[in-house]
Amino acid sequence: GYDFVFVDSDITAGELLGYACFGPIPLREAAYDLYWIAVAPGRQQQGLGRRLLLHAEERAAEQGAVEMYIDTSGRAQYVPTRRFYERAGYTTHEVLPDFYATGDDKVVYRKHLDRGRAI
Repeated sequence: GYDFVFVDSDITAGELLGYACFGPIPLREAAYDLYWIAVAPGRQQQGLGRRLLLHAEERAAEQGAVEMYIDTSGRAQYVPTRRFYERAGYTTHEVLPDFYATGDDKVVYRKHLDRGRAI
C-alpha cells in the first residue's frame, strides 16, 4: 500500500511539478514512511514541497498514522534536504553509520502526528 500525492501545473498541460509517496510500515502499528518526495528543480523554494509533505501527513493521519518516518542520506549534498525536514517539525530518530556506503550514513527522521492533522 503506497499512496501518492501529485501536483501538476494544469491538467491539460500534464506538467508534473511534484509528488510524494507514503504508506504504512509493515508490522508497525500506526507508523508510516514517507518513501519519496520530489519537486521539479524549477519549482523548488516556492513552498510546494512543504505543501506536499503536509498533505501526505494529513492523509496518513486520516488513515490512522500517529507517526511518520523519513530516511535520507547523511552526505553533505543532503544538508538542504535534512534542513527541510527539520523545519517541517521532524527530529532525528536514528543515524546508521555507513549504511549506504562508507561515509554515507542513513539518517532517519520522525514526527508525531495527531489523528487527522500533523502536530
